[in-house]
Amino acid sequence: MSEEGHRPDPGSDESDHRGFANAAWSIPSYILSGMAVYGGLGWLLDRWLGTSALFPIGVLVGLALALYLVYHRYGR
Repeated sequence: MSEEGHRPDPGSDESDHRGFANAAWSIPSYILSGMAVYGGLGWLLDRWLGTSALFPIGVLVGLALALYLVYHRYGR
């Protein structure tokens, strides 16, 4: 709510700043969580299969998928 006690218009500057703040927090969150989830899956598969290449591959796949999601959501 604004200082006057009513909600701002959807097209006002305050809602634009709020949308930018949401994007500014969600983009790094997508990237970090994608890397963590797919890196974790790669680490688990490495431990299970006795290899050492799946962890970095999982991190890179997670990064690529997160960047695609960010582009799809905010880049158009």
